[in-house]
Amino acid sequence: MSTTNTPFNWRFFRAGGFDQVRLDTAAELLHIGELDQKLWVALSCPIRGTELDARTLALIDTDGDGVIRAPELIAAVRWAAQRLRSPEVLAQGLEGLPLAAIKDDDAAGADIMAVARSLLTPDTQARDTQDITISVAMASAAQRAQAAQAQADWEARGQALQLLGERSASAFEAYLAVKDKVEDWWVRCELAAFDTRATDALNPSGTTLDTLGGMLLSQAHDSVAALPLARVAPDAALPLQHGLNPAWAQAIGNLRDAVVTPLLGERTHLSRKDWRTLVTTWQAYATWRDEAPDPQAVSDGTRDLEKLARYVRDLMPLANNFVSFRDFYARRTPASFQVGTLYLDGRACELCVAVNDATKHASLAALSRLYLVYVDCVRGSEKMSVAAAFTAGDADQLMVGRNGVFYDRQGRDWNATVVKLVEHPISLHQAFWAPYKRLARLINEQIQKITADHAKASDAKLAHTATLSTSVVAAPAKGTPEPGKHTPANAPAGAGPTPFDVGKFAGIFAAIGLAVGALGTALASVMSGLFALAWWQMPLALAGLLMVVSGPAVVLAWFKLRSRNLGPILDANGWAINARARINIPFGTSLTQVAQLPAHAERSLHDPYAERSAPWGWYLLALLLLVALAAVWFMEMLSF
Repeated sequence: MSTTNTPFNWRFFRAGGFDQVRLDTAAELLHIGELDQKLWVALSCPIRGTELDARTLALIDTDGDGVIRAPELIAAVRWAAQRLRSPEVLAQGLEGLPLAAIKDDDAAGADIMAVARSLLTPDTQARDTQDITISVAMASAAQRAQAAQAQADWEARGQALQLLGERSASAFEAYLAVKDKVEDWWVRCELAAFDTRATDALNPSGTTLDTLGGMLLSQAHDSVAALPLARVAPDAALPLQHGLNPAWAQAIGNLRDAVVTPLLGERTHLSRKDWRTLVTTWQAYATWRDEAPDPQAVSDGTRDLEKLARYVRDLMPLANNFVSFRDFYARRTPASFQVGTLYLDGRACELCVAVNDATKHASLAALSRLYLVYVDCVRGSEKMSVAAAFTAGDADQLMVGRNGVFYDRQGRDWNATVVKLVEHPISLHQAFWAPYKRLARLINEQIQKITADHAKASDAKLAHTATLSTSVVAAPAKGTPEPGKHTPANAPAGAGPTPFDVGKFAGIFAAIGLAVGALGTALASVMSGLFALAWWQMPLALAGLLMVVSGPAVVLAWFKLRSRNLGPILDANGWAINARARINIPFGTSLTQVAQLPAHAERSLHDPYAERSAPWGWYLLALLLLVALAAVWFMEMLSF
């Protein structure tokens, strides 16, 4: 650490639309406490949902709240610097702690060095300490071994205290379950012996019993359990079978069977002397139980050795995923919050973050302006939820229920099912064609609707005709005229076929003619205006028409794509992002890989199963051109 007032010479790089500090050397890492926290990309990050070592993060999280904040990271760096003779190892990407880097000039350092040397074999002890590295696995194994040895020593000391053999533990639990309540009862009896006036006061009063009489009681009722263990009297003995408080009868029975009978013999009552004998008998066992070692409790040197080895390996990667987002923007290695890659719809999405609740996460992550697909991932009995950002291609085939495959950072594959979409523009290409696709979908939906309505009406008309014909054949209506006779003018409706209404159909044909004429006139106006242009002006006019239709969508998408922000996605996971971490169009496109044929691959365009359909589109276009030309010719003739 710096010992002068000279400001540290920081270096920054531009990424994500803002300046980020470079942390490449140990000196830069050791000075992060002096860097203005307004320049940090993040001020806190959760332990869960990141790919960094969970044990290392737990050691840095000194307050144990599951979140690492800037002061905790700074404290971890300073502690590592104090314990290292050569802090440069923090920037060397080592998998462990070189023995020569340990600073052992104080008591704490000497303990760390002693534990480290104890892990060496005779062969390694003879080698140069410059070549010896204590790996994280070795340090962790030392801690586990020390904890196991402490447990074994404790168990060995307890062998002589097993009063009842294998049943000692259960008997002691039965003793502890009633110890305080029995002591309370003996004290009450001693007070009654001290002054007989206390007998009535220490037993339940009539008012208390009257109150209990109006309740719905059970043996586990708190009011019953609060009463004395048995009736209080001077020089009384504790009954072990009858006359007990119902709430404590089972526990006293366990004491009698598991403790009293094996140690004192058969008893129906327990005297004060007998109880003191039991307390004295179990005292040594109780002391031994209280000395049980904590599985996590090891010597300071062993714990510090593991912490130092982990810090040497993990502090620099953590800082480059916390103080800056170098790993994310450099694209050399995945960032700590990128949990894997989702393969779906011919694309590989690399910006995938773990989430706990898709609905809750999406409410904030939607502000990122990224197209997010939430998938539930299943692998055997394991389950996880992931939010994947789609930043290239289109959204035509993205829908809830689709299945894909998710590969985590360990290379394991998970079944992934889409459960939620947060829709935003994906690319300029998608935005350009979106109006035409919407128009095509609208026309398709309208045609399907009209066809379905006509089919429904036709089916209803056929059903009505069949019903009417069946009824006429089966039972002719009363008053049906005989053959050769005329039907009266007031005959009821339905007695015969409805006459053809020429006026009605003439009106329909007239309306159709007007619609076709209006369409032809509009098309003729467009075509006449187009034909009036010079040949070189026609492409410009068509390009201008495309821009009129697609321009607004492209411009709107351009603004949204430029404002995409990583912050809300991570904030929704518990991070405290301190910068506008933008994802612009080129960088965003690199986060989603679209399927492409390999270089120099051979490709055959012949598809033996391709649909062979008539070119109705070309026929329609030719018909429209003929109608337009005829309309132009007709308008010119009228001008003469």
